[in-house]
Amino acid sequence: MTDLSTTYLGLNLKNPLVASASPISKNIEKARKLEEAGVSAIVMYSLFEEQIIHESLELDHYLTRGTDSFAEALTYLPDSGTYSVGPEKYLNQVNGLKKALSIPIIGSLNGVSKGGWTSYAKQIQDAGADALELNLYYIPTDPDLTAQELENAQVELVAQVKSVITIPLAVKLSPFITALPNFARRVVEAGANGLVLFNRFYQPDFDLEELEIVHSLDLSTSAELRLPLRWISILHGKVSADFALTSGVHTANDVLKSMMAGAKVAMMASNLLHNGEQIIPSMLNELGWWMESHEYESIKQMQGSMSQKSVKEPAAFERANYMKVLNSFKDMR
Repeated sequence: MTDLSTTYLGLNLKNPLVASASPISKNIEKARKLEEAGVSAIVMYSLFEEQIIHESLELDHYLTRGTDSFAEALTYLPDSGTYSVGPEKYLNQVNGLKKALSIPIIGSLNGVSKGGWTSYAKQIQDAGADALELNLYYIPTDPDLTAQELENAQVELVAQVKSVITIPLAVKLSPFITALPNFARRVVEAGANGLVLFNRFYQPDFDLEELEIVHSLDLSTSAELRLPLRWISILHGKVSADFALTSGVHTANDVLKSMMAGAKVAMMASNLLHNGEQIIPSMLNELGWWMESHEYESIKQMQGSMSQKSVKEPAAFERANYMKVLNSFKDMR
C-alpha cells in the first residue's frame, strides 16, 4: 500500500493535499465536504489587520461623535479587547471548524504591524487552531522605505508573533524579495517553523470606458507552479523549515512536483473554488497510482528528490538555465 502521509509544522497529515486560505473555510458545511473528500488540513481565510482597524475606528467614530478623539484614533492600532468588533466572528469560525472537523485547522493572519496586532495570534491559538499562518502581504509604495527597513520590520513581526503563541508558525512569503534565501533564513531564525511559497498578489486593472480602477479575482493556473517550484527546490536543504507550495496546484502532477521540489504539503484554492471538492478523490487516486507505477512506497521518499542539492544539474535552477532556454528557441516562422 502506497503511503501518502506527510508531516507539516509537526502535524501528522494523511496526505500532502491541503486546502489553502479561501472563502470556502467561511462555511462549516463546505469545509466538512473538503474533509470528507480527502484534504488533510484546512487553512482558514485570512484575518486582515486593516479590516479590524477600519471596523474599530468606525465604531469609535459613532461612539465619540462630536469629540476630538477620532482624529487621534487614526494614529494608532486599538488594543485587542477595547472594542466588541474585530476578530470575534473569525475566532468563532475557528472554534466551529475545530468542533466540526477532525483534520487540523490552520489560522491565518494578514498583518503588517507590531504591538496590539500580535495579540490576535494568541486569540486564534486559544480558539483552537492547530497552527498559524502569518501572511506577509505588503505593497511598499514609499520611495523612502528601504528594503532593509521593510525586511527588518517583517522579521521583527514574526518574532513577536512567535513569542505569544505555542502552536507552530508558518510564514507566507512574497516572491518579490531581492535576496530571498537570506530573508527566508532570517524569518526561520526569528521563529517560523514553516515557509509558504508564495503569496499571490492580486493586481488592479483599468476600465478604459469608466476610467476607474477595476478589482477582479483571477484564479491561478498550473503554469504559476513554476515560481514556487523553483524556489522551494533551491531552498530545500539550505533553510531548516517545512515548506508548503501554493499557487498553481491543480493536478496530481502538480502535487508530485511540489513534493519532489522539497515541499511537505501542496496547498490548493483556485481549483477548489472553480470545481469544488469532487476533484479531490480523483487527484489522490491518481497520486497513488503514479507513485505505485513508479515504485515509490511513500510521499516522504520523494520529498526533495528533485531539489537543487539532489539533481545532477544544479545550475538548471539558476542563470545558466535562462541562457539554455534562450539558445534552444527555434524560430517557428
